[in-house]
Amino acid sequence: MPERYETDWCHKWAQYLPKKLFLREHSTGFEWNYSDFNNRANVLAEFLTNELGLKKGDRIAVYSKNRAEFVLLFAACVKTGTIIVPLNFRLTPRELDTLISDAEPALFLFESVFREETNRLASLAKIPQKLEIEKIREFLTAEVSKKEKPAADISFDDPVMILYTAGTTGLSKGVIINHRQLFWNAVNTVLRLNLTENDHTQSYAPFFHTGGWNVLLTPFLFVGGSHTILNNFDAELILELMEKEKTTLLFGVPTMLQMMSDSPRFAETDLSSVRFAIVGGAPMPIPLINIWHNKGIAIRQGFGLTEVGPNCFSLHQDDAIRKKGSIGFPNFYIEAKIVNENGDTLPANTPGELWLKSPVVTAGYWRKPKETAETITDGWFHTGDILLKDEEGYFFVVDRKKNMYISGGENVYPSEIEKYLYQNAAIKECAVIGVPDERWGETGRAFVVLNQGFTLSPEDIIQYCREGLAKYKIPKSVVILDDLPKNEAGKINRQALSKM
Repeated sequence: MPERYETDWCHKWAQYLPKKLFLREHSTGFEWNYSDFNNRANVLAEFLTNELGLKKGDRIAVYSKNRAEFVLLFAACVKTGTIIVPLNFRLTPRELDTLISDAEPALFLFESVFREETNRLASLAKIPQKLEIEKIREFLTAEVSKKEKPAADISFDDPVMILYTAGTTGLSKGVIINHRQLFWNAVNTVLRLNLTENDHTQSYAPFFHTGGWNVLLTPFLFVGGSHTILNNFDAELILELMEKEKTTLLFGVPTMLQMMSDSPRFAETDLSSVRFAIVGGAPMPIPLINIWHNKGIAIRQGFGLTEVGPNCFSLHQDDAIRKKGSIGFPNFYIEAKIVNENGDTLPANTPGELWLKSPVVTAGYWRKPKETAETITDGWFHTGDILLKDEEGYFFVVDRKKNMYISGGENVYPSEIEKYLYQNAAIKECAVIGVPDERWGETGRAFVVLNQGFTLSPEDIIQYCREGLAKYKIPKSVVILDDLPKNEAGKINRQALSKM
């Protein structure tokens, strides 16, 4: 029998703390408490069901930047059993056509600023209904009569969201996010981050990315916390809002925290309300950790992926100095092991692939049973990430399996070289990739951004590497750039670097 515990958290908080702030929209200044937002979601749910004829299991594709309508739609999908499919608005129409054709939505919502791109989508010919997302605005702002929660048979196993992976190694796959995954991710997050209804933060990670929904927004919804929603990332604005709104937790990838610390506002901003910053998406360079620690903000390094959690690991702030570079321990309801190519568990301090087993593991990839079966074995999800566990049980990310290259028969992990490069005070950002080499098969190429006021030549950097790295790990070439290319999640885009 499917588990049918409460999945509509907005509905429950509307009963428990009806006047408590849930969502604030910075661009307009609108605010909604839990009772008001829940009632409006009920009205939208009725519209989707009765007016548009959507039923449980139907997909709703959304081509939009972050906005309050997006959150209201998610709340309505939870109530109706429909499935929200956020689309990456940075993709080309050709790329979007692939995702839309795969999802086969019954409704396509688009932001009016993307009208021109929308008109170029060939896949829309097969979609029954299309609507500007701004049409949902009236459900947020107009006077609405109170509506009861719609009657729907929703279980923990029912999907609520499909998130398409970045697809850097091939065709994007739709990761099925069901209510079970949301619930256990929220439980893990609450336990490790000590979340309460008094927590508040800003939401700016894009909603086509799991970080936008599931690092803080859905766990905050689970405990009755609050968010201010922003259309995009703006370092100076976020610093301003953190002081004004007394933010308690900050989430971002290292690039975001770097941009915030580079802002002239950073030194003068009062961040005393912030308990700690949660960092994920990539290892945070130690010099950047020190900058935030000097500001009085402890760093909670985390780790996860769309298919699992995503809040899988957390390093307690008390260990941030002693265990710099670690992602800590698996969260409460997650099993983790590091294995070799045969699936055998490896001893301490031996790099291998990370496998995870938990209720937060995805039910699979949308309409891809073969890929699902290849990735999940007896409940264990094969992450494709190379990690090691030290003798105290702390986990460390060595690299992505796909980032590793082989030089002269030796496995080389770019992140190890990058960590060494970051120890040089002149280096602000760096990335290392493997490039073809006639003699060695592959050798490293380092892309480096220098801090203002520093001058280093490529040969200076190679010489620096000679002082601290084994010969086969030393990059054969160095390219100095003004900026490193980033993807939509703020991570360094290695695919773009490989094309340079």
